[in-house]
Amino acid sequence: MNSLYKHSIRDNRVREYLPPVRVLLSENAEHPENLLGENGIQVYLYHFNASQRATTLQPGGMVLLDYGVELAGGIRVNVSGEGGKIRIRFGESVSEALNTPNQDHAIHDAELQLPRIGMLEYGNTGFRFISIVNTGSEALTLFSVYAVALYRNLELAGSFQCSDERLNKIWDTAVYTLQLCMQDYIYDGIKRDRLLWMGDMHPEVRGILAAFNDTSLVEKSLGFMVKTTNPNRGMNDCWSYSMWYLICLQDYFFATGNYSFLESQREAVFNIMEHLEQFIGDDGSEQIPETRFLDWPTRDNEVATHAGLQGLMLWAFRALEDLMKYYDLPSARTIEAQQKLRRHCPPCGGSKSAAALQTISGLCDRTEIIENDPFHGISTFMGFCILLAKNTVPALEMIRKYWGAMLDFGATTFWEDFDLDWIKNAARIDELPVPGKDDLHADFGAWCYKGLRHSLCHGWSCGPMPFMSERILGIEFLEPGGKKIRFAPDAGDLDYVKGAYPTAYGKVAVEMKSAGKWEISAPSEIDIVE
Repeated sequence: MNSLYKHSIRDNRVREYLPPVRVLLSENAEHPENLLGENGIQVYLYHFNASQRATTLQPGGMVLLDYGVELAGGIRVNVSGEGGKIRIRFGESVSEALNTPNQDHAIHDAELQLPRIGMLEYGNTGFRFISIVNTGSEALTLFSVYAVALYRNLELAGSFQCSDERLNKIWDTAVYTLQLCMQDYIYDGIKRDRLLWMGDMHPEVRGILAAFNDTSLVEKSLGFMVKTTNPNRGMNDCWSYSMWYLICLQDYFFATGNYSFLESQREAVFNIMEHLEQFIGDDGSEQIPETRFLDWPTRDNEVATHAGLQGLMLWAFRALEDLMKYYDLPSARTIEAQQKLRRHCPPCGGSKSAAALQTISGLCDRTEIIENDPFHGISTFMGFCILLAKNTVPALEMIRKYWGAMLDFGATTFWEDFDLDWIKNAARIDELPVPGKDDLHADFGAWCYKGLRHSLCHGWSCGPMPFMSERILGIEFLEPGGKKIRFAPDAGDLDYVKGAYPTAYGKVAVEMKSAGKWEISAPSEIDIVE
C-alpha cells in the first residue's frame, strides 16, 4: 500500500477497539452499564436519542472500568452531550487505577477537556483498568469509552500443548506478554521502561524465535542498539549488556540464517570482542569496569555480581566462537579467552542468577545453589536462565508455582518482578482492595520497581515459553537457519506433549504420544540429529 504522504513512517501495528467488560465501581453515575458491550466507536447525535444509551456522570461522579485483559494503547471517549472535564487514571491493577499512578515513561494520570458531541483519544501506555471522574461543574454524558489496542498482528508459528493445563496457560500468557512488548521496537514493558535494554531483551529474543516466523523486530532492535551505542562504552552503558548482545546475535543468526545482517554487525562484534579481551585479568577473572550490572537483586552484592559476570563473559566468548566461523575467521582468540576465564570460578554469594550463568556457560556446576530453597531468590528477568540451568522436573515445578501464582492472583500478563512471599496475605489485582489484605501492586517491589511504578507486563518475564519450547520439545539449532537441528526432547513429569518450533525452512512439529515415544517431522532441508 502506497502512502499519501511523502515523508511518512509506516506503523506496522494494528489498531483495534475493545469495549469494557465490567463496571467495577461507580459513584453518582446513571446507567454505567451502558458503557459495556459494543456501543459504537463514534458518537450518536441528539436526534438519534444517544442520551438513552449513554452514561451520565454527575459532578464528582466516577466509574471504574475493566477491559478484561492487559493491553497496550489508550482510550477513545465519545461524548454524546455537552463537553466537560475528567480525570482519567490508567491501571494495570485495580489499585493503580484508584490511586496515583507513577508518571515515568508514559502518562497514567491526567485531567482532560472533552469536546461537545465529539470524541477524544488519549494515552499510550499499558493498562487493563480505567477510572474516570467528572471534575467539572456540570453533568457529563458519555456514550462509550473504548480501549484502543495497538499490537503487531503476527502469525503464531510456534505452539505448545501438554497434559498440564496450568503450563499451557502459562505458555500462552508468556506469548501474549511478549507480543504486547513488540511495539515499534522490543520494549522492556508497555507501561514503564518503554525502552530498549539490551540485556533485558535476551529472554524476549529467545521467546520471539520460539513463537513467530516474523523475527524482523529482533534485527531492527539489535541494529538500533549498535547505531546508538558509543563504541568505547558498553550498550546501555553496561559492558554486560554488550555481552548479552553477542549472545542474542548468535541466537538470532542460528535461528534465521540471516548472513547479510550478521555481516552488517561485523564491526560492532569485533569492537566488543577487543574490549572484552582487555577485561580479563592475568588470573582469568573478569574485570568489567563500571557500570557493573547483572540484575537488580544482585545490585548491592559485589560477590554475586562478579560471579555472574564471570559466567556471562564465558558465555559471550562461546557465542563469539560460533560467530567467528561464519565470518570466515579463526576462532583461536575466542578459545584462548575461554581458557583464561575457566581458570577462575568465584563463589556466587548465594545468588541463583550468578549460579545459573556459571552453570549455563559451563564454568562450573552450581546446581546446589540453584536448588537451595528453589522457589525464592528468583527474578523474572533471570528466571529464564535459572530454568535453563535446572533439570526439567524441578524447572517445571518452578514454572507452575512461581509464574502460576501470578495467574492465580488475576494476572493476564507476567510482571517485571515477583516474590512468592508477596501473596501470603494478598488480594487479587483484578478486584477492589480488601481491608486487611496486602495490595500486591502498591505494597511490594524494590529497586526500580517499587509500588505502583512496578510494571505488570514486562517482556523479560516470558522465559517459561522459550524454555518449554526448547527444552521439552528438544529443539537446538546446530547450524544457521536450523539447517541442522539436534532433537533431544525431555518431557519431565508430563504425560503428553505436542508442539511446533519455527525455522527458516518452516515448522518443526514434535509430539510425544506415550512415555518415551516421540515423533518429529521437519522440512526436507533440515537435518535432524538425535
